[in-house]
Amino acid sequence: MVEKADEITVKLADGKSFLANIVGRDPKTDLALIRIESDQELIPLPMGDSESLEVGDWVVAMGNPFGLDNTVTAGIVSAKYRHIGAGPYENFIQTDASINPGNSGGPLLNTRCEVIGINTVIFSQTGGSIGIGFAIPINMAKEILEQLKTGRVVRGWLGVMIQKITPELKAKLGLEDEQGALVADVSSGSPAEKAGIQRGDVIVSFDGKKINEMNDLPYIVASTPIGKAVPVKVVRKGRERILEVKIGELKEGKKDLEEGGKSRSESRLGMRVEDLTPQLAKDLGLPDAEGLAIVQVDGGSPAAEAGLRPGDIILELDQGPVKDADEFLKKITRYKKGDTILFLIKRGDSTLYVTVKAED
Repeated sequence: MVEKADEITVKLADGKSFLANIVGRDPKTDLALIRIESDQELIPLPMGDSESLEVGDWVVAMGNPFGLDNTVTAGIVSAKYRHIGAGPYENFIQTDASINPGNSGGPLLNTRCEVIGINTVIFSQTGGSIGIGFAIPINMAKEILEQLKTGRVVRGWLGVMIQKITPELKAKLGLEDEQGALVADVSSGSPAEKAGIQRGDVIVSFDGKKINEMNDLPYIVASTPIGKAVPVKVVRKGRERILEVKIGELKEGKKDLEEGGKSRSESRLGMRVEDLTPQLAKDLGLPDAEGLAIVQVDGGSPAAEAGLRPGDIILELDQGPVKDADEFLKKITRYKKGDTILFLIKRGDSTLYVTVKAED
């Protein structure tokens, strides 16, 4: 991780070390570009095509797990296009090649020794690998590489809030299937509003790309060039319409393609919470429709390291009740860096205590 780093050192396999400078960072994809200067020729690994990967392909993960330099582990691609709530533009490669603490940032290679992913995060209840690891596809890194060289990443902006289509919504809206992204709201003055997209529309295709589920849309929109006019196919009251949208630029502070509902972000802990509603409870598969739900946990964050997950219900903070998102944020701001926060959460039919370290 280069965020908040005072000094970055790159150590090569031959033992030589170099001080590195940050050229550009993109927290939304958890990627950074760094530069080192050397008087010797450095031969980089070739970058492959992550889109050509198939489930079952053999891969090798490299890194320094638990401080053990230059470790390699082998496995296969378990799945593609995984969305785990770690960020707004995730599209992970899932692999069972062992990824442990210290592997993050290392390459995931195919059998031709091409980099096809960047090891990022694991799913684990113990802190070690249990065969469920995730890597950022190298094509995602290649798409923003030129922008990272300038130090700034620019993304397309549509200006809608979206949500998942549940079986109940499918029946209520008269849809043929659960594919697409349901528009819960449209931002005033946004490209979507100007193009005629309305609340209740289901976006099923964007610039010729099929939207199979809600999570497909954010990355496709973000990758679209600013100012490009694209066709957007929507289903409105059972009828298909083709609308032309001129993509705007996503500015800092603008919210685009968020899930509908009252939500709050907490960057100190790396998580997002929402007041639980009946609809959100259905989406998360929860039996109760009251409380405060965790809907997103950022990879590598204090919340992720503590084992918190999307779908957990927060019952208490330091043995005091917390009734809604506003009260949660007020309580969190009172902690100092390094303080330990005791959470009581409900997960399924169980309740458990989890401790989280507060950051700046």
